[in-house]
Amino acid sequence: MIQHWRAIAGVGATMIAVHGVNLLSGGYLNTFGIEPREIGSAYTIATAPWLHSDFGHLSSNLAAFAVLGSLVLLQGLRYFVKASALIIVLGGALVWLFARDATHIGASGWIFGLWSLVIALAWFDRSPRNIAIALAVVFFYGGMVFGVLPTQGYISFESHLFGAIAGIFAAFTLSKKPATKIVAPVWQNELKFWPQDKVR
Repeated sequence: MIQHWRAIAGVGATMIAVHGVNLLSGGYLNTFGIEPREIGSAYTIATAPWLHSDFGHLSSNLAAFAVLGSLVLLQGLRYFVKASALIIVLGGALVWLFARDATHIGASGWIFGLWSLVIALAWFDRSPRNIAIALAVVFFYGGMVFGVLPTQGYISFESHLFGAIAGIFAAFTLSKKPATKIVAPVWQNELKFWPQDKVR
């Protein structure tokens, strides 16, 4: 559990540090946000989630990330890392391909992916714990569903939408049970002994 909190704290500290550097540079790092369909900028899929427009944007994302990230970490640190990588790469790629012409920054897509993942796990991996977590997330964070709709122009609803889609995909992919390997038993020759009086 301590290791899980370290992971959350590490991600949060990195986001805060990046934001500090961005402020000192006058917002220069925002050029590493996703610019849809800009040839040669696909690498920004990996950098955009660490950038935020202002402290309010950063703090709201950190709070949601701490809760939803901790819930995903209940599946294990390796699961969290794999799920996060899938969400960031797939969600970011969809933003790069289909989003409006604008600079898309922030961890919102990642957070929406974690949100949809913990809900989708109730379907793909129907353990009592996952169902209880999903119900709690729907109750406390159900309003996030409206974030996938185009409301305010300065909000990247595309990141929210594609992040949520990527989260469902991650839940499906990581919950697939490996095929059971059937191994035929190996019969070894048995040594049989008979009493001497039975030997002819």
